Amino acid sequence: MFGSSTPGPQQATAERTGGPLIVTEDECLLDDLLRLCAAAGSEPEVVFGAPPRAASWDTAPLVLVGAEAGRHVRAVARRGGVLLVGRDPDDAEIWRTALDIRADHVLLLPDAEHWLVDRIADVAEGVGRPALTVGVVGGRGGAGASTLACALAVTSARARRRTMLIDGDPLGGGIDILVGAERSGGLRWPDLADSRGRVNSAVLEESLPRLDALSVLSWDRGDQVVIPAQAMRSVLGAARRRGGLVVVDLPRRVDEAVAETLRQIDIGLLVVPAELRAVAAATRVAAAFSMVLKDLRVVARGPFTEGIDDRETARLLGLPLAGELPPESRLPALGSGGPPGSSGRGPLAGFCTAFLDRAFAGDGSVPA
Repeated sequence: MFGSSTPGPQQATAERTGGPLIVTEDECLLDDLLRLCAAAGSEPEVVFGAPPRAASWDTAPLVLVGAEAGRHVRAVARRGGVLLVGRDPDDAEIWRTALDIRADHVLLLPDAEHWLVDRIADVAEGVGRPALTVGVVGGRGGAGASTLACALAVTSARARRRTMLIDGDPLGGGIDILVGAERSGGLRWPDLADSRGRVNSAVLEESLPRLDALSVLSWDRGDQVVIPAQAMRSVLGAARRRGGLVVVDLPRRVDEAVAETLRQIDIGLLVVPAELRAVAAATRVAAAFSMVLKDLRVVARGPFTEGIDDRETARLLGLPLAGELPPESRLPALGSGGPPGSSGRGPLAGFCTAFLDRAFAGDGSVPA
């Protein structure tokens, strides 16, 4: 059983790593690097005009060495994560210094500022493997896409995997109701509509309604039904940086925000009832989505009563088959018995478990 809980800041804070180590003897460069660290939400350790201590050099998650300070690190042990920072692209000495200290990259300011802020922020957030991101869309209205999206997220959270369920359909009624989180405190989409640039992934997770290991980003019951593509890019990017699984419940239309979402999705699941009219409708959805999403698969939903089974449904659509969903006789009524997939039993939970096991198997690759 999933119970509502309020996210605490300590969990995400404990996962954040330390800030970068800055080695320089240029005050102007130091000011710029401190400014960029502040923009990334990171507090660095600074060594000015001297070699770094061995402990600092060995343990810093990232090292920023000024081009003028290369001599201070030539004698220290070689390590990864060293960035040499300068300003003059015509300075041949900076490239020789990069070879001497075996820097991973040479960065020239101000052109590389945005890249460097993102790299520092990745370190501050402890970014690892990005989340597997699955989008679910119905081939027609009432196909059960929201139910499947919810069940995938709930199944993942039951396995204690970090999971975020994102409602990408402003006209869908609010997926927080489907999971029973409509009364939970936290941000909804209208609160994030003005997001620009990089959103801190830990802060995002902490601010959303939570059900145990599951975070939910849904719509409220207000009038706003549009999210700018830039906000979608920023928020979904932050969600993916947390790792684990991100499930997005998608509308059947493709606007700018949906197109941005599709660009960040690893696998799309098209839920299609095994009916001729549903297949005809799903053909148009598949055509629109496949223009952006490269991996779109069919989930054929029973009962199979018109002479069309799961394989025929996929063949008619010209898409690979992710699996079939037989009729679910014991789905709980809305508001009772927990959200879809929470019991861990039945065809829906079985499909979700099998799909996620395959998706996360081995080295994290996602087999068709």
